[in-house]
Amino acid sequence: MIKERLKLTDSTFAVAVKMSDGNPGAIQVIMQVLSMTDIDPDSALGGMGAILHLDSMGIYGTDIYVLFNDICNRELSKFIAVLRACQLGFESDSKLADACSRQDGSGAKMIDVDGLYQKVIDRLPDFDKQGITS
Repeated sequence: MIKERLKLTDSTFAVAVKMSDGNPGAIQVIMQVLSMTDIDPDSALGGMGAILHLDSMGIYGTDIYVLFNDICNRELSKFIAVLRACQLGFESDSKLADACSRQDGSGAKMIDVDGLYQKVIDRLPDFDKQGITS
């Protein structure tokens, strides 16, 4: 069982520290996600919803960076879409967590990022209305 690290009362700084495990790439991704406003307008908690989902899956530090860099090709909208796809039941949390834990690049082959992105757009028509953003 995963023990979540975050509390809704955490400051942005505390969220970045707890989630990043000191990985500079993960800190950058977390800050981008927290500042995103227009990719997923249907998310009640904005970027914090995506971060809370990472926390519930036990994806931290280097694994966040692997998801962003290796699996989602540094495209923030696809990063958010993959997390949203898990929330919508298009992909399992455990499969995504497994893919993110593979630092040898093999995790990228496990996740159909483009297919999940399209499924999210089909389900949530307002998702990424501005087009792919990185």
